[in-house]
Amino acid sequence: MDCGIHAREWISPAFCQWFVKEVRRIPGQITALILFLFLQSPAGYVYLWMWRKTRSRKSGSSCIGTDPNRNFNAGWCTTGASSNPCSDTFCGYSPESEIEVKNVADFIRRNKSIIKAYITVHSYSQLLLFPYSYTFELAATHSELLKVAEGASAALRSLYGTRYTSGPGAATIYPAAGGSDDWAYDLGVKYSYTFELRDTGRYGFLLPESQIKPTCEETMLAVKYIAAYVQKNLY
Repeated sequence: MDCGIHAREWISPAFCQWFVKEVRRIPGQITALILFLFLQSPAGYVYLWMWRKTRSRKSGSSCIGTDPNRNFNAGWCTTGASSNPCSDTFCGYSPESEIEVKNVADFIRRNKSIIKAYITVHSYSQLLLFPYSYTFELAATHSELLKVAEGASAALRSLYGTRYTSGPGAATIYPAAGGSDDWAYDLGVKYSYTFELRDTGRYGFLLPESQIKPTCEETMLAVKYIAAYVQKNLY
């Protein structure tokens, strides 16, 4: 599970930190091995909390950074990604050109035999997405991915009534090539999901402090649902 791929999505790393705290506080809640990447884009986070991209520079361009969630080698730089270095959705000069992306991809490739699910946490929109985002074509395991997503969304909703929409990225939110969940799925990680946490636009990225705890509590239920399902359906 990774959080903070985009620095401006504040609730994302907050959830990862809260998740670890709760698992340590109440042992036995999660019995699976979960590997965490707390802050996938640290340079952007340090630079400015409203930044989206990395902070890499390319000789000959005055524009800084690449969108790390357009830089994975999954339909790279096609639909929903830009080849303009000044764009917020700039795909980079090649797949995995960004050290942040290369490190994540290398880590998952090295541990592929034990990684059975991949969850990347973003905000905002209250969505639970799965492949594909780089094409409108349905994933080979679409029916199962949807069933799990709907079950996780129902678990989340049971606490505070927060409603999430589930579906493949391209059809549910917008086409976007180069995303990490599509890349992980194509690599062979069968259960690959993207959470877009609260809210639906009133506060957007500037989610107030009062919503941190309830967001984390309800999201925990969804992650636990996915983890339990995966454990019962190992492949």
